[in-house]
Amino acid sequence: MRRTIGASAVVAGLIALTGCAGMTSEQATSQEPPVIVFAAASLHGAFDELADAFMTAHPLYAVAPVHYDGSQALATQVIDGADVDVIAFANDASLAPVVEAGRSADGEVFATNTLRIAVAQGNPNRISELEDLADPSLAVVLCAPEVPCGTAAQTLLARAEVTVVPVSEETNVTSVLRRVADGEADAGLVYATDIVAADSDVDGIVPSGADAVVNRYPIAVAESAPSPEAAHAFVDFVLSDAGQSILAAHGFERP
Repeated sequence: MRRTIGASAVVAGLIALTGCAGMTSEQATSQEPPVIVFAAASLHGAFDELADAFMTAHPLYAVAPVHYDGSQALATQVIDGADVDVIAFANDASLAPVVEAGRSADGEVFATNTLRIAVAQGNPNRISELEDLADPSLAVVLCAPEVPCGTAAQTLLARAEVTVVPVSEETNVTSVLRRVADGEADAGLVYATDIVAADSDVDGIVPSGADAVVNRYPIAVAESAPSPEAAHAFVDFVLSDAGQSILAAHGFERP
């Protein structure tokens, strides 16, 4: 019996050591699990970099791979009880039902974004303004009206008194950008930050009135955050000068 107990103890010790493999000594002493972040699709590149910079600045904390999707889809998951520490959406309206459900407090705006017309490299269709998107010979993709990029697109088009019949309505802005970049669409309305992230895959055109339709991005800590201390530290980092510099490099504006 003594030998059996001793072997079990050795196995348990090996499992514990294996669980710490790949972690720094500081992270291994942290009592909180990795921070779970739900972020709007348009935040993809910026939040990957923010997560890395945060862990470098705060070695006691870790961040799980960020979960990206359209803000509305993420809001539904949060309301349905998904484990999450930090919520970062593409507009205030998407966070409102999460707050009403008691899943988070009011968020703090950490960035802003405006729309651009995404077209194929070289702009072969010579698109220059929103009015051009009404041409029925063009395949135009938009975000669905219920998601932040779609809400902004509908507002921008309505103010310009332009009617566009899209060939598809996507659930997030990344899908709109991808369809234009892959040649499946002639044009689409995306964020300024998406044009920056796309590098040379697409060209971006600033439509008239874009500066009057601004998406404000809120960030909040979930009420039932599994890692509340680390979650608050992550939010503070996003709001800090270091975090804001990273966001600016990805094309976001300060609130």
